[in-house]
Amino acid sequence: MFDVAIIGAGVVGCAVAYELSQYKLRAALIEKENDVAMGASRANTAIIHGGYDPATHTLMGRLNVEGMRRCFELCEELDVEHKKTGSWVVAFDATQRTTLEMLLEQGVANGCEGLKILEGDIVRSREPNLSDDIVAALWIPESGVLNPWEFTLAMAEVAVRNGVTFMPNTKVCGLTWRQDHYEIKSHTIRSALNMSEDSSFQQEYHRETDIIAIRAHYVINAAGVGSDLIHNMVAPPAFEIVPTRGEYFLLDGTAVDHLVGSVVFPCPTRAGKGVTVSPTVHGDFLIGPNSEVVADREDTAVTGGALRDIAQKAHRVVPSLNVRTSIRNFAGVRANSTYGDFFIEKSATNFIDLAAIKSPGLTCAPAIARVAREMLQKDGLLKEKRDDWRGGRRIIRFKEIPEEERDAFVRENPLYGRVICRCETITEGEIIASMKREIPPVSIDGIKRRTGTGMGRCQGGFCGPRVMEILARESGRDPLSIEEDGCGSTILIGRTKDPRSREVSSE
Repeated sequence: MFDVAIIGAGVVGCAVAYELSQYKLRAALIEKENDVAMGASRANTAIIHGGYDPATHTLMGRLNVEGMRRCFELCEELDVEHKKTGSWVVAFDATQRTTLEMLLEQGVANGCEGLKILEGDIVRSREPNLSDDIVAALWIPESGVLNPWEFTLAMAEVAVRNGVTFMPNTKVCGLTWRQDHYEIKSHTIRSALNMSEDSSFQQEYHRETDIIAIRAHYVINAAGVGSDLIHNMVAPPAFEIVPTRGEYFLLDGTAVDHLVGSVVFPCPTRAGKGVTVSPTVHGDFLIGPNSEVVADREDTAVTGGALRDIAQKAHRVVPSLNVRTSIRNFAGVRANSTYGDFFIEKSATNFIDLAAIKSPGLTCAPAIARVAREMLQKDGLLKEKRDDWRGGRRIIRFKEIPEEERDAFVRENPLYGRVICRCETITEGEIIASMKREIPPVSIDGIKRRTGTGMGRCQGGFCGPRVMEILARESGRDPLSIEEDGCGSTILIGRTKDPRSREVSSE
């Protein structure tokens, strides 16, 4: 029996798990995918929003600045890649300049500091590649970028280190209140992962049957684009998720001399914040997203028409932008809703919704977790903090070690002397270290999210097979079971005999 079950291991669910792991209770983090941050928490603009944009009367407006400041603190504490870049909102005419003045007033009311409107010439002196047609821009110094999946994973790892049980491949399909607890009916999604009974990857909740029941006194709904479906299992409908797809270009930083040093937004409209041009923590540039309502909550297709529209809008802001330097296109589905704000409510007995979390949800996640913790405390659940809680996290990134220290480091740690990903200078030592962390990767992209392999110009074309070899070897798994990313994304289809020998090879 768990005290609390959190449904959804996106950034909000993992932030709640991190918060609750500091208290004496038994908690579970339930996720339908095979890893954390598999939805919108990995496919987004990776921005720590400053707090000027949400209306002051909304939860988004009240939580943004708190979340922004806590994000920067957590990135330091958990060794998550981030940069405080500041951001611009640009105006092309007098009407949009009026919008900037409104955003400045709103930002001040929300608690933002250092906001100011600057004339176009001054803006271009800081960002020379911005359009000559920009007449003014709002400067937001307290904003930046981060690695969103690493941020999510870091909080989950600390939570698991401190006793939270992570349950991947577990899709909730029913909730029933049983007088003093919930019975959570869950479908175990079987992947190609072959786990022996003594494997370190085997988890206590796996059963012979596909259907399992998890019991918990309290349930927290952090299911992202599925949050309305979970809510409707225990309460009358109160909101409806409107899944909205956003597509992106990722431009190769090594092919672009300098594009922008800060996040650049157009003036917002009713459709959203618009197409941004933004640096990433890895030295590349992110362009997007568009905004398209889709019927399928998991429809992350990338379309030519949307990409052309994104490029056209981005070119208006940064005319020198060249989308031919793109090394990847991707899409994420946002949890927009008919409610128009975060839906944070106690909707049924011992059931809390942290639902309809759209932008700036990534930034607000630590503040949302604080609200959830206070709601549980109000119900008398969190009575005592752990005196043995272990926070913090440090990751060895070989490319960040000063060159004069590398030889000595490799002599002591030989595996760090073998570079696997040439584009990003990621070593075998880093890959193996990632597999020994609290939530080990089970796919090639799982290693990518933890180490950065496959993030460069070749997008894994060189290092992918080597990563697969290491993953299979270190986990004791059959290479045929290795997945590229989510369940069912296996790469190899069978074995053939090598004509030069009697050995059998995979292909």
